[in-house]
Amino acid sequence: MYPLNRKTGISRRELLFRSGGGIAGLALCDILAREGLMAAEAPVSPLAPKQPHFPAKARAVISLFMNGGASHVDTFDPKLELTKRHGEAPPASMNIETFFPYPGTFLKSPFAFQRYGESGLEVSELFKYTGECADDIAVIRSMHALSNNHTPAILQMMTGVIQPGRPCLGSWTVYGLGTENQNLPAFVVLLDAKGGPLGGAQNWSAGFMPAAYQGTAFRNTGAPIADLASPAFVEPAQQRARLDFIKTLNQFHLEENGGDQELAARIESYELAYRMQSHAPDVVDLTHETDATRKLYGLDDPVTEHFGRNCLLARRLVERGVRFVQLYGGANAQDDSWDAHGDIEKNHRKRAAPVDKPIAGLLKDLKSRGLLETTLVVWHTEFGRLPISQSIRGRDHNPKGFSVWMAGAGIKAGQVVGATDDFGYAAVSEPHSVNDFHATILHLLGFDHTRLTYTYNGRPFRLTDVSGDVIQPVLKG
Repeated sequence: MYPLNRKTGISRRELLFRSGGGIAGLALCDILAREGLMAAEAPVSPLAPKQPHFPAKARAVISLFMNGGASHVDTFDPKLELTKRHGEAPPASMNIETFFPYPGTFLKSPFAFQRYGESGLEVSELFKYTGECADDIAVIRSMHALSNNHTPAILQMMTGVIQPGRPCLGSWTVYGLGTENQNLPAFVVLLDAKGGPLGGAQNWSAGFMPAAYQGTAFRNTGAPIADLASPAFVEPAQQRARLDFIKTLNQFHLEENGGDQELAARIESYELAYRMQSHAPDVVDLTHETDATRKLYGLDDPVTEHFGRNCLLARRLVERGVRFVQLYGGANAQDDSWDAHGDIEKNHRKRAAPVDKPIAGLLKDLKSRGLLETTLVVWHTEFGRLPISQSIRGRDHNPKGFSVWMAGAGIKAGQVVGATDDFGYAAVSEPHSVNDFHATILHLLGFDHTRLTYTYNGRPFRLTDVSGDVIQPVLKG
């Protein structure tokens, strides 16, 4: 018989056995916690602020997406060779791939280009106001994408892959950084006056991540946030009591089902909606802005009023700590978007008119307030257009070469990076993929894109999938 401890009633061997088991249990708990497989004792908001891998240049991103495929050779990549050889058939050696059949001849741009700023950046007359900000932007003329079909191409630009189901760039940003304002959505989507893009909400979806990281789409007509105020007959104390009761029930369920991230996200959404009732009305109320500011964004012109309102709202959101704001210029398809199959001049004049002045207003306003130093602004589209004609005056889809630009935090502005060939068909100098573009954005947010991962179904995923390099020339030294 082993001697007993009179106070505990257990033997020394039993004491050592239990102590050893306890140490092993602590080690197991630590391993599970590190792997994210054990619920914390006190649930932490998935949107709580987090530290990036290294000091960030940008604390917020404003994405200006020109839906439908804006033509690079008619906006930010002038091609004299197209003018010289207008109407000629392209040589067979170019092997131009089209989306629709019956390609035509070389088609010159109907728009005049002009040099702007000290940098002498060449910009089309379509973006004459944006051209005034030439020294604040860096144009990447050598982008290429995987698909010449709108929906998969948009998905790639938004999520990194052409298939649906992946988290978008905004979701990765919020997943990595959380948010600086717990009273507003961390990721806001602002749609065009005529609607959203092909693919709809999957373009701002969190995919397989918890729902807390998905984008919150504000309405494009009427009040940006529907049903924000409680009914008049519901007293604040009543509403708070109801939410507390629901939260208690959900919390009980969460404790019994540790790691249920969807439930945790649902609890957070209830609380966020309640907090937004006090804080969101101020954000969406633009009446406190000066007349000069409203004119800067084009709110005095019915053509620019809607996109200008969205740009001004984007500034107000990042000013208050919102992490990612996604603006869409152009709606679903055809002439409501930049999809200029029939008449490039008619379509692009129609599409550029609502967005040019507001974009310039946004850049100037951010700069004057010192916000451009910490806000990354990106202008992009899913692909470009072909240098040859379609339907006599239109242009077909072209993923082999197109332009984007970046401005603000950490960007070496007033320059052009890369180039397409003499006709604007394919990226030939410093070609950059969509994964490169995403890697650069994450880098400016303080992340090594190869280390920002999320494990799903036993596999670590990342925004840039299995490739991508930071576009170093676009960065400040």
